Amino acid sequence: MMRFHGYFRSSSSYRCRIAFNLKGIEYDFVSVHLVKGGGQQKTAEYRALNPQALVPALEVGGQVLTQSPAILEWLEETYPEPRLLPADAMERAAVRAFCNVIACEIHPLQNLRTLQYLEANYAQGLEGKEAWCQRWIGDGLAACEALLAKRPATRFAFGDAPGMAEIYLIPQMFSAQRFKVDTSAMPRLRAIAEACAELPAFADAHPSKQPDAE
Repeated sequence: MMRFHGYFRSSSSYRCRIAFNLKGIEYDFVSVHLVKGGGQQKTAEYRALNPQALVPALEVGGQVLTQSPAILEWLEETYPEPRLLPADAMERAAVRAFCNVIACEIHPLQNLRTLQYLEANYAQGLEGKEAWCQRWIGDGLAACEALLAKRPATRFAFGDAPGMAEIYLIPQMFSAQRFKVDTSAMPRLRAIAEACAELPAFADAHPSKQPDAE
């Protein structure tokens, strides 16, 4: 049995929960609260597991996997059905590019430690942090919308079934809502989010459904 260390509101943990659900993989969950007590991820015990002091971390087979992209790729390679990436190499590259807009360009700028740094070193309160997130989440999601606008209209981002693109997109749409990002000019992304919300794999992975939700 895998042991998955995560946090209900962590986007990267949310991604993994969706993937576990889509592939029907069971796991033991260990909550790592990122705020209580100054952040449980900073304890010596957790740092021994993940020196970056970040979530998620996945214990499997006596080893520890960190970083959600690596975990997701490992899941896809180890549990190939149902597929999360297209069979065609060019389409796989397109999906990965879409995912990386979120993982590499948006997520680091809205990460909890980034927002804590803005507060501690630049005296930014809630309004300032929301404005920061609105700028960078909004720019990144607008790019995702533009990427999909070049493609044929399908129910999901890259076809008629959800996959890796939705695994990255849905947690980011949750964050957009949390930080009051205007997504009215992103009809494709909104439609995909609505379609995913109808599926148990996504609904059950929502932060509000997690045992450590506040």
